[in-house]
Amino acid sequence: MPNATQLKKASPLTNTNVSPSTNVNPSTNISVLLQLDNITFAYEQMQMQFDLVVNRGETLAILGASGSGKSTLLNLIAGFNQPLSGDISFQDISILAKAPAQRPITTLFQEHNLFNHLTVKQNIAIGLVPSMKLDANQQAALEKAAQQVEITELLNRLPGDLSGGQRQRVGIARCLARKQPLLLLDEPFSALDPALRQEMLRLIAKLNKEYGITVLMVTHNPDDALQIADNIAFVENGKIALHAPTAILVDDNAPDMLKRYLGK
Repeated sequence: MPNATQLKKASPLTNTNVSPSTNVNPSTNISVLLQLDNITFAYEQMQMQFDLVVNRGETLAILGASGSGKSTLLNLIAGFNQPLSGDISFQDISILAKAPAQRPITTLFQEHNLFNHLTVKQNIAIGLVPSMKLDANQQAALEKAAQQVEITELLNRLPGDLSGGQRQRVGIARCLARKQPLLLLDEPFSALDPALRQEMLRLIAKLNKEYGITVLMVTHNPDDALQIADNIAFVENGKIALHAPTAILVDDNAPDMLKRYLGK
């Protein structure tokens, strides 16, 4: 596991017990992009409550044990689940009443949801317009997204002819073509072999750096967070129990709950 000096944009640790609602990025000129204010949700017997602040251009890794509420948190942000109370705001404007397709968000799941009977180009286009009949601007967005993830030569192929890494690139291209400023990743690379996982993480880091896309990434792998995340949100029992710079993952003074999760 990398040490703290090897982290991408790691912030200094001044307080390991950071409040869940605290904006942990030390730069004061970075604006808040997304905020969850006392979002509550009930799943089976678990009562969940989330407070979270995410800065523009930040990459936030969401960690926690299975069943802790990580994917539910993403689904609430995306609009796939509706909270019992609280508010979700984007640039200080509530998006709670907006349907998923109307939110400035795109989501990449572990299953990238490609249609096997459609070409790569059509699979990207359907994310823009269900009819796949694109206007000039949409066509340009599709071509640019394909270029960004280096799949231009694959546009006329079917998903069944692609490798796992190529299929993931198609899923990412579909997200990019939608031109939404917030990208949610729900363990999309967990089924890939280590080399492909590293390739996809590098691609996400590149898109974050070059195009300013804000990324929320659910992962079970602390190394993923260490590689590309600015900060982590540690979810435990349906709450964000810790929101801190990623360097806390290699800090000997990390809270006990995080140490237990990491097996330390």
